[in-house]
Amino acid sequence: MPDLDIAAIGSAAPGHYGAAATGVTLAETSIAAAWNVQGDPARPEFADDVWRLFGVALPQAPNTTAASDALTALWLGPTSWLLVAGSASPLADFAATREALNARGGALFDLTASRVAWTISGAHAATVLATSCPLDLHPRAFAAGTCAQSVLGHINALIVKRDLTPTFTVLVARSFARDVWHALCLSAAQHGYDVTPPTAFR
Repeated sequence: MPDLDIAAIGSAAPGHYGAAATGVTLAETSIAAAWNVQGDPARPEFADDVWRLFGVALPQAPNTTAASDALTALWLGPTSWLLVAGSASPLADFAATREALNARGGALFDLTASRVAWTISGAHAATVLATSCPLDLHPRAFAAGTCAQSVLGHINALIVKRDLTPTFTVLVARSFARDVWHALCLSAAQHGYDVTPPTAFR
């Protein structure tokens, strides 16, 4: 990309980068809390306690999501879900909540400090992700309300599509944040991209 300012690619400062057009928008996505809930959803007492504690039902279909006004539940496996809040939420008093779930045969892990996220939107959002992700991100295959665990290059990632627009949220381990951000910016540069201020996960 000889016509691009390569030195600026990867900057987190708000602004326009890459080609003159704007085909992609990138934004850091803040996470107030991210808790991993594990348990048997076939046990009524476990499912009832999850609803009582969090106000959201756990999605049962693979790679789907469920949401309340303050919280999103992401399916990770038949007995594992990630609960994510972007701001004020029912994810409070972790110790007491863990004890309550343990009493119902479940388990709870706080992943808040170990996860970072970005939102990628725009006409070329799926193309940018597809540069290093093997998932089929076409709307027919990756519909609104879908989430999937995959990779970006060699880095494990959880990708979420919340609505009908070409907008995705990517969550990765904090230790790989710099590498993933730079890779996203480099892939987006040929389309032109805007970095916008952080937004809360929703």
